[in-house]
Amino acid sequence: MSSPPPSTGSYLRSLRPWDAALIVVGGVIGGGIFLTPGVVAQRTESGLWLLLMWVAAGLLTLLGALCYAELGARRPHAGGTYVYLREAFGPLAGFLFGWTMLLVIYSGSSAAVATIFASYAAPLFGLSAAWSLPLTIGALVFVTGINLFGIRLGAQIQNLFALLKLLAVAVLVACGLFFAGAGHQQVLAADPARRGVGFIGAALPVLFAYSGFTYLNNLAGEVREPQRTLPRALALGMGLVIVAYVLVNVAYLAVLGHAGLAASNAPAADVMQQVAGPIGARLIALGVAISTLGFCNITLVAGARVLQVMGEDGLFFRAVARLHPRWRTPNTALLLLSGWAVLLALAFSYGQLLDYATFGDWLACALGVATLFWYRRHDDAAGGFRVPGYPWLPLLFVAAVVAVVVATLLDNPRSSAIVLLVMLAGVPVYFVWRRLFSHPLP
Repeated sequence: MSSPPPSTGSYLRSLRPWDAALIVVGGVIGGGIFLTPGVVAQRTESGLWLLLMWVAAGLLTLLGALCYAELGARRPHAGGTYVYLREAFGPLAGFLFGWTMLLVIYSGSSAAVATIFASYAAPLFGLSAAWSLPLTIGALVFVTGINLFGIRLGAQIQNLFALLKLLAVAVLVACGLFFAGAGHQQVLAADPARRGVGFIGAALPVLFAYSGFTYLNNLAGEVREPQRTLPRALALGMGLVIVAYVLVNVAYLAVLGHAGLAASNAPAADVMQQVAGPIGARLIALGVAISTLGFCNITLVAGARVLQVMGEDGLFFRAVARLHPRWRTPNTALLLLSGWAVLLALAFSYGQLLDYATFGDWLACALGVATLFWYRRHDDAAGGFRVPGYPWLPLLFVAAVVAVVVATLLDNPRSSAIVLLVMLAGVPVYFVWRRLFSHPLP
């Protein structure tokens, strides 16, 4: 049995159960639910199939969250997936996750979603398109700055972001279901123009909207009573997300119909425009902007904890392992990750960043859940939460995600190959690093 990192306890355990649940909500609900349902409608045959897709993907993601609940209860320390891979498959596996996380997954996710913030914030405040890039960078700088002064302050602001985005979702659902005046009979109706579309093609954007539930585990070293809090927070948070996502899609279908949703590039704005005119459109734009800020906040904070633990292990620069003496935050790691996200935002488009980050995120998620089989075999005496239906339900999750990853590789080979090349490039970097900066792992 591997022992946990010795110094991760220097984090302050100040995150309460409600804080942790809202971190799950904020890490999943970014900009996806306000944008991707139109793409899903293009790839499904009816409102019924569309809703079934969102429910099925939600249940699959909930299963993954329960697997991560057991992993977090077993290793309630900072680092999340990095720690699980390092202990189960060796330091090279952990390093490759951290390397790809820094260069592509977390940084790319933050940069991509920050561009969504800019696209909504610019017209909201009457700014020209020329302000898009400054607003993108400003969003990343802002969420970095508020987390330099302790997790408690960052959690309070994150809670505000999460509650406001849930309020935006509630307003959208209420307007769509109760004030639109559209007949609800079209919610489940078939769309004759969409016969013969592909299931996997529809699953990809749905799974993108559900990604991000693993971020809480990176912050496990700052959660109070983690063996109890992590499972409850992951289950409650994902339950809220699934309900919110399904109700939002029902609202879209009630107002726009399946064909109208398929033709929409911004369904949330189109619904609010129909219901409340320009004021409604501006209101939902504000909600999307807040939602994206909350997502960027969690992604950068969670990724910084991975880099900090890698620094402790001697697999990254020693400077990133330092915690601020007063705030107990990995400020150097946070600044490094956010700085790289800014560079990605300057160098790549939203679509490119989204493709890279989504492929890498789900691949890492499948590998993270796969470590559960190692822990059950080598550390079965550990108490706490256990995922039900083991080993079949974790196997189902891993198989489904692997199928999606393979389908993504076939559907978008260029972007997927770039991510795989970045990951493989980390292999020689790892061996060179160990040779030059040899440091015994805990």
